[in-house]
Amino acid sequence: MATLLAYKCPCCNGKIEFDSESQRMKCPFCDTEFDVETLKHYDEDLKTDSQDDLRWEKEAGSGWQDGEADGLNVYVCNSCGGEIVADDTTAATHCPFCGNPVVMTGKLSGALRPDYVIPFKLDKKAAKDALKRHFSGKKLLPKVFADENHIDEIKGVYVPFWLFDATANANVRFKCTRVRRWSDSRYHYTETNHFSAVRAGSLSFAHVPVDGSTKMADDLMESIEPYDFSEAVDFQTAYLSGYFADKYDVTAEDSVSRANARIKRSTEEALSDTVRGYTTVLLESSSMSLSESSAKYALYPVWLLATSWRDQNYLFAMNGQTGKMVGDLPMDKSAFWRYFFQTLVIAGGVTLGLLSLLHFVV
Repeated sequence: MATLLAYKCPCCNGKIEFDSESQRMKCPFCDTEFDVETLKHYDEDLKTDSQDDLRWEKEAGSGWQDGEADGLNVYVCNSCGGEIVADDTTAATHCPFCGNPVVMTGKLSGALRPDYVIPFKLDKKAAKDALKRHFSGKKLLPKVFADENHIDEIKGVYVPFWLFDATANANVRFKCTRVRRWSDSRYHYTETNHFSAVRAGSLSFAHVPVDGSTKMADDLMESIEPYDFSEAVDFQTAYLSGYFADKYDVTAEDSVSRANARIKRSTEEALSDTVRGYTTVLLESSSMSLSESSAKYALYPVWLLATSWRDQNYLFAMNGQTGKMVGDLPMDKSAFWRYFFQTLVIAGGVTLGLLSLLHFVV
């Protein structure tokens, strides 16, 4: 009995005791009862839980061939420190990230050659039109913003991405409940049964993107996903003509943790979708390992639109392949509070109507 008293309740984490009346293990805090053998198997499962093993075989990028990078120049922004790669035909005047002047420092050297590139599919005019559509329909946007907001500069930039391929092998356990409610003439009853659901499986991931630039916010780049990798081609310097290419400053090794988080979250969600027939399903524990893992280096097309309004700068980003536009917008505070109070009035009217109906029925 001394061993059994050390068990913790899977429902509330309280200390479980043996109940002599029911001859079962019982939690004195939530009154949940457990069969002794079931609790023993559950405890054994907890002891055999393993840790994540998310190691990668890193093979991202390759070296430049002789003479291939001769036509590429590097521009450095003295304000944000961004390094921008462009060919001889591109006139660099302002940094596409912060808008400050940039200076050419010399020929490209020391960077990995990309494995793939998705060429720009949409032009500068498409980016302008997308920005106008992004403004429309925004109820809390100041009415004068769209008219007075000025596009200071539009730059087509190839953003560096590390693409991760892997097969995730996972073991996941979920806490589940099944709730039943009924009533009689005197009481309302609720019966909650607790279950432990275990799932194991393998999922293959291809081209999980993580941007390799500190100048580009991760959430901003994830917001303009997805890209259609079927349109990617082997990298050629000709695709850079007329555009900028951001030089990566986050290595593949430093991007692994973000890739792991995306793969782990997606795997857990996929396995969670297979747990059906319960009232609630909560993740309890998971362990994951990777196999057939590799990383590649690619350039993805992004239009950056730097705008200004009332001495404030606003940056918008558009997927240069699909046209998806994202960016922060100012909020009309008076419109917000007007909309807020209108919502309260409507909600109050509905509540009052329901109360009147109930009074009438009674």
